[in-house]
Amino acid sequence: MTALLKPTFSSLRKDPILLLGLGFGSGLSPFAPGTAGTVLALLFVPLLALLSTGYLLAVLLVASLAGIYICGYAAHKLGAKDPSSIVWDEFVGLWIALAGFPVSSFWLISGFVVFRCFDILKPWPISVLDRRVPGGLGIMLDDILAGVMTWLVLRLMASVFGLSV
Repeated sequence: MTALLKPTFSSLRKDPILLLGLGFGSGLSPFAPGTAGTVLALLFVPLLALLSTGYLLAVLLVASLAGIYICGYAAHKLGAKDPSSIVWDEFVGLWIALAGFPVSSFWLISGFVVFRCFDILKPWPISVLDRRVPGGLGIMLDDILAGVMTWLVLRLMASVFGLSV
């Protein structure tokens, strides 16, 4: 497989797995592709919120497991370990972060900001996973953990400030 160092929208149309890996093209953003991917991922949250808890967990599990393959494939195709243009991991991480929260401006913005902070700053133990776990699994795991940590922070906020969830 030839490394595709500079993907384009045209090349994404020809490769559905790369299209997913690069977040439907949001990963092609010249400025902050991870943030662009996370913004696009927000658009799916209202649809996910329609699912029962069981179905939502199943979708998150499938998106996470498929993401290992999708991100590994995209990294291989792009010829890099973890290129910033791969944003499927941000999609799944944000969906985990907002799972079970109301679809309101407050929760969407709070989840977005906290998740991006965890994803960018990579505090322990996220940084350990980011450095030590290779391939698609490594690309996914740090964002899954950032999503879980965001979810916990949001739950703590709701509890401390008496916010309805």
